[in-house]
Amino acid sequence: MKQGIFTVLQNRPLTADVWEMRLGGDTDAITAPGQFVNITVPGLFLRRPISVCDCEEGELTLVYKVVGKGTDALSRLTEGEELDLLTGLGNGYDLMAAGENPLLLGGGVGVPPLYWLAKKLTNAGKQVSVVLGFNRREEVFCEEAFRALGAKVAVTTVDGSYGTRGFVTDALPRDYTSVYTCGPLPMLKAVYKATRGPAFFSFEERMGCGFGACMGCTQRTKEGYKRICKDGPVLRREEILWED
Repeated sequence: MKQGIFTVLQNRPLTADVWEMRLGGDTDAITAPGQFVNITVPGLFLRRPISVCDCEEGELTLVYKVVGKGTDALSRLTEGEELDLLTGLGNGYDLMAAGENPLLLGGGVGVPPLYWLAKKLTNAGKQVSVVLGFNRREEVFCEEAFRALGAKVAVTTVDGSYGTRGFVTDALPRDYTSVYTCGPLPMLKAVYKATRGPAFFSFEERMGCGFGACMGCTQRTKEGYKRICKDGPVLRREEILWED
């Protein structure tokens, strides 16, 4: 974990309520897709955790949805303003288990952390398949960004207004060697039941500190209690214990 000041390079809307922010700063602590940062929002006490969408030396991309005061404040930031970030948080995805045909499944704001993962995997010569799930056509984002990487992309919408009608589990390819997913809990449960083989699930959880001190995001697993912010947010298929 590292604390640093980042400068806003760009902050733009992708949809009516989803924004992309590019930041310049020290990215050395960010080492794996699936990690997140914790941002101090001016005027608010608690930091806001945002997953890393993309990362290069000296530049960080975040994609976030405006859902409350914190993210609304982020959407109002302009080029040149500065933010205090904790970086290198969380464990990230295990790329070594991907095999030749990894499958990436993202739902809503669970899509962004899969972009950097897809970028890493395609650069390693993997044949990546991606399924992106949204409620309706107007919410779709990042589809073309994944295609530009060379990934095979399918999109689902609950109302059928774009792509395949239904959920990400309604557009699963027949062949894949591993599964990487991020999204709301009902989606993760459905993916767990519908897929096979090595799988890695990134959990969305409300966090206080973001680095394991407050124990506010502790979850029970087959291996005991784990902190989603520190021992996660990515959990392996074999350790997940679903609560009723």
